[in-house]
Amino acid sequence: MRIDILTLFPEMCETVMAESIIGRARRKGALQVCCHQIRDFACNKHNRVDDTLFGGGMGMLLMAEPIAKCMDSLTQHLGRKPHLIYMSPQGEVFTQAKARELAQYENLALLCGHYEGVDERLLDAYVDEQLSIGDYVLTGGELPALVVADCVARMLDGVLSDDICFEEESHYNGLLEYPQYTRPAVWRGREVPSVLLSGHHANIEKWRREQSLLRTFQNRPDLLKTAALSKKDRKFLEEHTTYNL
Repeated sequence: MRIDILTLFPEMCETVMAESIIGRARRKGALQVCCHQIRDFACNKHNRVDDTLFGGGMGMLLMAEPIAKCMDSLTQHLGRKPHLIYMSPQGEVFTQAKARELAQYENLALLCGHYEGVDERLLDAYVDEQLSIGDYVLTGGELPALVVADCVARMLDGVLSDDICFEEESHYNGLLEYPQYTRPAVWRGREVPSVLLSGHHANIEKWRREQSLLRTFQNRPDLLKTAALSKKDRKFLEEHTTYNL
């Protein structure tokens, strides 16, 4: 997959995307990330890409033409228009299910807004969808774009060591992840659950599933409404919680 980020702060995005697991995946060719400076496509000698609002109001708005020219250049380079996502508090809330959907694309482009946002005409003409990482407002779209890029990228082949690294994590299967422990077996008087030391894989898997169900009930009971629950799961919840299935 190739992910293109359209931003006023490409250095900020590149710094994050060059580190840790994502950075290693890029270096070995499992993922391509390209950050584009919108100012490079400004239509004036001062590289200005924003202007005041028609109708009045506080703040400045990103102009349509520099972003359009950036997208046109990218489309010409790729030979096709990438799926363009505008990071916006007005967009659909980003979820793990959405990340799995986006991971199927060959090329994603993430547009980072700033100031008061982007001229609506650009959104109408170029943007395929809008996404939000939560019901709050940030100073720009860079952090949300990096969240989306990281979440999508880690599900691609060759990014993590094995698919199980993300398939058993919180939200992937609709539930929160079970508790996890490492050495020492006793830390400051607190012991690791004995089942995890037993070597009995079937019992360990049963315990982990049950703990995942309990943790989801305790912290995010709303997720149980849409999670894929087996008859055993439902019976366990009925016997160990007050949740009304």
